[in-house]
Amino acid sequence: MVLNEDSLPRSAVAVYSGGMDSTVMLYRMRELGIEIKGALSVNYGQKHSKELEVAASYCRELGIPHKVADLSGLQDIFGKSSLTNATEEVPEGHYEEDQMRSTVVPNRNMILLATATSWAISLEAEAVAYAAHGGDHAVYPDCREAFATALDAAIRLCDWSEVFLYRPFVRSNKAEIAAMGERLGAGLEKTWSCYKGGAAHCGRCGTCVERREAFHLAGVEDRTEYLETAPSVGDLVKSGWKL
Repeated sequence: MVLNEDSLPRSAVAVYSGGMDSTVMLYRMRELGIEIKGALSVNYGQKHSKELEVAASYCRELGIPHKVADLSGLQDIFGKSSLTNATEEVPEGHYEEDQMRSTVVPNRNMILLATATSWAISLEAEAVAYAAHGGDHAVYPDCREAFATALDAAIRLCDWSEVFLYRPFVRSNKAEIAAMGERLGAGLEKTWSCYKGGAAHCGRCGTCVERREAFHLAGVEDRTEYLETAPSVGDLVKSGWKL
């Protein structure tokens, strides 16, 4: 069983990237009265390591214990993923396009969730929370419901004390998450999504396009800082990108 908002844990360790989805998850957990015993970010050699700085800043603001697990030594085993391989360019476009498969980091979610499970067990937390949502694209196999269900069963068995997988957005899409973040005052413009990891969001990579799509569909003002070279939402639509 994957926990959702129909079955709330009393305490949890959150897998936290500093992105929109996981930031809104922290705010929502606080609203629901779930004790966040810790937020775990992971350095796995990603080009967009700026997200780790954003995560630390939010945790300081919210008073949540924060750790960064340094797994950057795994970078070489991820092969040609454009998120970790210096010779591979991060593609631009919508996630539904074939070239977006290069952004897959093999087995990333299992690595992140397994690491967070260790900390949750140490802190005697009831659950590990992560923000994969119902609108996650099929390009990422470790965002599938079947994967989450199987991993939930596995982490229940890894220790004498049961730890569950809490996935509050399993029935939500990213537009709904954007709307929730706006309602909760999460300051979404401070979250980090861009896979290119520059000074500002590029506005063109898959995760930037998905972010812009979410704000557009939610009817929420997008206050994110994008590079001057980023196309407007109207230009994205005219160019054939799905928004």
